[in-house]
Amino acid sequence: MSAARVIEPGPLALVHDLGRTGYAALGVSASGAFDRSAHRLANRLVGNPDDAAAIESLLGGLRLALPAGTWFAVTGAWSDAVLVTDGGTRRAVEPHTATRVESPAELHLGSVTHGLRTTVALRGGLAVPAVLGSRSRDTLAALGPEPLRAGDVLPIGPEPATPVPPADLVPIDPPRDGIVELAVRPGPRHDWFTAEAWRLLTTSDYLTSARSDRTGVRLEGPALERMPDRLGVELASEGMLRGSIQISPDGAPTVLGPDHPVTGGYPVIAVVVDASLDLLAQLRPGQPVHLRLAAGRY
Repeated sequence: MSAARVIEPGPLALVHDLGRTGYAALGVSASGAFDRSAHRLANRLVGNPDDAAAIESLLGGLRLALPAGTWFAVTGAWSDAVLVTDGGTRRAVEPHTATRVESPAELHLGSVTHGLRTTVALRGGLAVPAVLGSRSRDTLAALGPEPLRAGDVLPIGPEPATPVPPADLVPIDPPRDGIVELAVRPGPRHDWFTAEAWRLLTTSDYLTSARSDRTGVRLEGPALERMPDRLGVELASEGMLRGSIQISPDGAPTVLGPDHPVTGGYPVIAVVVDASLDLLAQLRPGQPVHLRLAAGRY
């Protein structure tokens, strides 16, 4: 079995597939790739099943040694990625493209220029041990493969049945640098908040906090006030979903990410719709966010 070797992991590099489901009753969230569309695309470019394990790199800086014959694809956040051969030849790597390593080489991801998280998929997937049926790292529960470190060896799985698609380039714009719009629907506790709080939530521009991570994306902006009869009232812990927008006692919204706790005691004023969830993965600290009420029946 061939393998890749981590030379440098960058600030944080994690192994992820599409997550572990069916364990919420045990207190384990699904976790999985933060940017699911980037994960699926990277795998499809190299002929893998959508849920094959790949690398999620935060802010770039990842350096991988790849054996000859390896196919790889880089999606998600954009960086100045290059392939460096043993002879020192450097070749730029196009994003959203399937690339074959003809001789042993190193893949270097530079600092990200657009977005935050880059996905790197290798043909065959990463055959690291699974925990509860998934090869994803849950940063909150500390389950799954440890964050990558220099010297780690990542076994590559067997050749997939599906060939590398002949159309090996997918034209996709880079993640947005400006304001990002997220569609939301009313949450189960939106009646805990004043009409003014709901207006502020859906008309104000918030900023992405530097305190955000895979557990949740905290938004900085107008504080959202509770109804007078809900001030100081404790909410019994209840089930949480990815994309739930919890309001902490200081009135700040936090959008729960893939490694969120399965229960929580803060009221959920709204929920980000599934189609907008992947955008959360690429929000940079200080980037503006606008929450828009989704159309349709509630």
